[in-house]
Amino acid sequence: MAPLMFKDAFWGTDFTCHTGYDAVIQRLRDGRHMCKDMEELLKMRALAEEKYGKDLVTIARKAGGHTEISTLRASFDEIKTQIENIGNFHIQLSDILKEEVKKIETFRERQKEQRKKFESIMEKVQKKKISLFKKTMESKRNYEVKCKEADEAEQGVEKTKHLEKARHRAKQCRHAANEAEKLYFINVVQLEGVRQDWEDTHKSTCEVFQQLEGDRIGMLRCALWDHCNHFSLQCVKDDEFYEEARKLLEQCDITTDINCFIEMKRTGHGPPEPIVFENYYPKDAFGDSNGQAHFAGPGEDMARRRDTNHVYCDPLLGSSVTSNIDSPQNSRSVRTYIDESELSDGGCAQLPGLQQAASLATVSAVEDIYTVLYAYDSQAEDELDINRGEVVQVLDRGEDGWWIVEKNGLTGLVPGNYLGKI
Repeated sequence: MAPLMFKDAFWGTDFTCHTGYDAVIQRLRDGRHMCKDMEELLKMRALAEEKYGKDLVTIARKAGGHTEISTLRASFDEIKTQIENIGNFHIQLSDILKEEVKKIETFRERQKEQRKKFESIMEKVQKKKISLFKKTMESKRNYEVKCKEADEAEQGVEKTKHLEKARHRAKQCRHAANEAEKLYFINVVQLEGVRQDWEDTHKSTCEVFQQLEGDRIGMLRCALWDHCNHFSLQCVKDDEFYEEARKLLEQCDITTDINCFIEMKRTGHGPPEPIVFENYYPKDAFGDSNGQAHFAGPGEDMARRRDTNHVYCDPLLGSSVTSNIDSPQNSRSVRTYIDESELSDGGCAQLPGLQQAASLATVSAVEDIYTVLYAYDSQAEDELDINRGEVVQVLDRGEDGWWIVEKNGLTGLVPGNYLGKI
């Protein structure tokens, strides 16, 4: 693109018009304001970088991590170190920006001095041009008036009766017109000299101002370029710092850290022995022994369950009756409880089902009431929940230690050693 010149583009449309020059001056003032804006931007960025850097340093120094061990501890410490390094780099960058601000301030003041110098010269030339122009225009009007008066006086000589007097007046008017013409001519010559001087000064001033404007644009362009370079370098440095942390993180190993903790804090190679129940009362403290309940493991068969078919013998019947006790209804229908008032002299009462068929025969049983010594939560469908202090009725005692009891109309299996005879 072909360069344009200030001196060829900023002339006024009138001899006394200075709009072109005023436009150039306004551009220089706007440029000065732009320099101040650039300074303000760098100042604010410098303050932000300084604050950010100090905050990073504070964070790095206050961060904990002292409770960690082994490779993760080393990685965490490396991260803190690199964060502090990044913070210090941002503080250094803040100092660089402050120096850039001082350079721009110096440049702006130097340009201001040069601009003021040429502004002063142009102001003097313009004032001189305007003053002489006004003087020339005044002499021109006077010259025109004098010429008009001389013409009128000369035309009046032929018409007047006082010929000598009219000729004398016409001669005086012509002389005054000639003097006005000389003065007007001199002023025009002087004005042309001033105009030439003003034109040359305008051109040279425009050239200087264009140079100042070019220097300002170049300086700010370089300042912005350097600004971008500084922050690009800062990003590169940040990445280099974090790369050091990443190298250490690559060595962070889960197994190594866990092994380190175990080696440092191990307390034993096996669990403690289980706590077994020790009955306060002797084994035969009650009329009969509750037995020992055996709990089946996860892979074992439910061997703890007794055969669901039990044989009951009744001495009065002299025969045995088979009953299935898996169903609570069957167990309750099979058993009848004998009221003491119904006992005969022989200590036995006749069972209510003797008059019915032999298949409906039932057995007599002695009522057994027990209290719950320890709470038990059922772990299968045929077991029953019991709580300490509750009273249950034992319906059957299994040889494997599991007893069938009834509580609040519900029946199920419970450990026999969790019960005590009332």
